[in-house]
Amino acid sequence: MTLRFPLYLRIWLAVIVAVALLTLAFGALWELYRDQVRSEQAQSVREIIIRDDAGQVLGQGPVSRTNRGPGQGFEVDVTLKDGRKLTVQMPPRQRRPGEGPAGMRPYLPRGPTGLFWLLGIVALAMVVGSYPIIRRLTLRLENLRAGVERWGRGDLAARVDESGSDEVAFLARRFNHAAERVETLLKSHKSLLANASHELRSPLARIRMALELLDGAPTPVQRQELLRNIGELDQLVDEILLASRLDARETDIGTFEPVDLTGLAAEECARAGAELSALPGTDNLTVNGVAKLLRRAIRNLLENARRYAEGPAEVDVRREGKHAVLRVSDRGPGVPPEQCERIFEPFYRLPGASEREGGVGLGLALVRSIASRHHGTVHCEARDGGGACFVLRLPL
Repeated sequence: MTLRFPLYLRIWLAVIVAVALLTLAFGALWELYRDQVRSEQAQSVREIIIRDDAGQVLGQGPVSRTNRGPGQGFEVDVTLKDGRKLTVQMPPRQRRPGEGPAGMRPYLPRGPTGLFWLLGIVALAMVVGSYPIIRRLTLRLENLRAGVERWGRGDLAARVDESGSDEVAFLARRFNHAAERVETLLKSHKSLLANASHELRSPLARIRMALELLDGAPTPVQRQELLRNIGELDQLVDEILLASRLDARETDIGTFEPVDLTGLAAEECARAGAELSALPGTDNLTVNGVAKLLRRAIRNLLENARRYAEGPAEVDVRREGKHAVLRVSDRGPGVPPEQCERIFEPFYRLPGASEREGGVGLGLALVRSIASRHHGTVHCEARDGGGACFVLRLPL
């Protein structure tokens, strides 16, 4: 798991670190300067000499750092030649505003002007130090904005850079994910519209031809053909509408309630003439879902097996961990491994299967959509001994 460091915290910490480093550097230089001044003052020794009117030396004494206090002036004990001692006191000199202690060299500007200079240097250092960090962050935001603008202008294939582990990278990943979903949805809708137009054209053309050839009252054969074509149209429209509702996540698909999957499978097997086998303890295998949709999924799997196999289909219902698993097996020609995923695409049919009786190529696509809306999965696998096996897995 990658630890995401909040963007605002990174900027805040960067500023704090920059100010702290500048403060430490300035403090270290200031202390170094003060130590140098103290050392010079401690090492300097001066003497005071007292002379008379004739210029004769009456006495002298040293002036050292110990003879004075900060802001208190200094005093010197002078021993005269006749043995007497004099104490010479010097009051402190009046300092100008902003002037430092006596003996300190004015390396820095004094007074308010010096403070402004110091603040200016600190501000300049902060600007120079923080610019690369801020520029890097804003550059990524500009790239993200440019990608969103390209996508908004109609370039649905536009994606943005996802590098990093902060909020900008997280936002870029979410945008790419959403853009990919929108692009896939639009492509599927275009494909659905194109294929639906093609599939609707065939029964409509047959109905129109039958009506043109109809002379007088229709014969039983003609009537049966018209009813079959109308039924095919009705089935196609119904499956297209159901596929559209399942693709629209915000559409209400029905009430979720406990559904007896074994009982539902038994009813559909009796209707389709399939063989049902259930392990002991699975008589009441209950899943949470929409009964009408789950029934439709099982029926589509059985219809698919009936269409492509000679004998009856076999249905197996069992519990596997926290999932209910329903398998529909047949002894038909099977599905090539490279086609096992494509057969779940809308309107896709195996080569040579387009002219088989019934089916419009939406049955398995609906099964996958129904399984997805129930947080389940469906896949096709080869069956031992030949044929295909469709596995529907639903959470309990």
